[in-house]
Amino acid sequence: MDMQTSVLKPRLSFWQLWNMSFGFFGIQFGFALQNANTSRIFATLGANPDDLALFWLAAPVTGLLVQPIIGYLSDNTWHPKWGRRRPFFFIGAVLAAIALFLMPNSATLWMAVAVLWLMDAAINVSMEPFRAFVGDKLDASQQTAGYAMQTFFIGCGAVIASLLPTIFESMGVSNAAVGGMIPDTVRYSFYAGGAVFFLAVTWTVLTADELPPADLEGFRKERQQTRGLGHAFKEIVGGFGKMPRTMVQLAFVQFFTWIALFAMWIYTGSAIADNVYGTTDAQSTAYQDAGSWVGIMFAVYSGVSALAAFILPVFARATSRKTVHAVCLAVGGLSLASVFLIHDKHALVIPMIGVGLAWASILTMPYAILAGSLPAKRMGYFMGLFNFFVVIPQIVSGLLLGFVTKHFFGGHTVKTLMLGGVCMLVAAVLTLFVTDKAAPVKSGA
Repeated sequence: MDMQTSVLKPRLSFWQLWNMSFGFFGIQFGFALQNANTSRIFATLGANPDDLALFWLAAPVTGLLVQPIIGYLSDNTWHPKWGRRRPFFFIGAVLAAIALFLMPNSATLWMAVAVLWLMDAAINVSMEPFRAFVGDKLDASQQTAGYAMQTFFIGCGAVIASLLPTIFESMGVSNAAVGGMIPDTVRYSFYAGGAVFFLAVTWTVLTADELPPADLEGFRKERQQTRGLGHAFKEIVGGFGKMPRTMVQLAFVQFFTWIALFAMWIYTGSAIADNVYGTTDAQSTAYQDAGSWVGIMFAVYSGVSALAAFILPVFARATSRKTVHAVCLAVGGLSLASVFLIHDKHALVIPMIGVGLAWASILTMPYAILAGSLPAKRMGYFMGLFNFFVVIPQIVSGLLLGFVTKHFFGGHTVKTLMLGGVCMLVAAVLTLFVTDKAAPVKSGA
């Protein structure tokens, strides 16, 4: 990192950290609705459980294309009023809100897959610059606190979004898949998600400012000299050979971590329907009830992550960020694997506590560790490139998990969750070999 620009960054107050992170409440609202309900929507529209992972491929493939491009573009953007990252926050919010309104109105399976493509791309347009935003605005001593604040809002947004179908059902809204159509509980949840996404991101756009490049004149000259699609493509592809050592080490951690998470998001609904509710019929009341209960489970792990977001930095200061991350991943892996042994729906809350601890660390520690090893002027690009190692394991999962589930697990997706737990344990071991170059002196707000 450019130490000169780091030293010159002002220390932000709690409320400044709050404002710059609040947009993540909306982003995760949309993301949580996607994670908790997409497989349910696909199944309701006629998807075979063995093919769910393939249909989910739309999301990571979109991320693979969008993330480094948006990171590169935001690095090379500066507007005196709107700054560098905030234009992308806003554009993504508009597109994501539209996609969230379209998703529950999908009349066919392929329409739902296409809307997932649009929705994931739009969420990424907003989300990726948010990661670089922390590196832009905060000194190294506050970066862990900045990512922790994002994690807090991610948890809060996900709790409410995951519970929305259950909340609407308690208000008398139908949870039945009448005529093979998406239940009204899910439909209204996505409408609410579109509104919350747009409003929360707009709050950050309007209340947070941005620091100009340290050498603004030099930035403008460099931008003039590097215009053109050819140069942009060369820069984006060339970055793979310039990844810092810490980023390469974290890439292996992320690979196994996100195989576990993708398995959880794709298969928890069908796994709980089969293992706890005793059904694989997506049109049945029991299957839809299982889908609503998965929303409650996901709300639990998201709520735990919101609370843990401010506790983990304390332990990181006492030990190290990579030690905390390794422990959290180990707890999360054992918890996810244990779902296989549970046949009472209420008991499923317990492993979600461990998963929530892991999720809090996944959203905080890798980015805090990485930010200390990146050049300031390419923060957005490398954060986008780093997310290759989020989407690549999802693509691998999409291509292989369905085959493994069908041919090795006899179609029992709860065993796929157990495999995900094992992958998270592998990630925990690999974390111990990561070099954390810029562990902060303190990370409070």
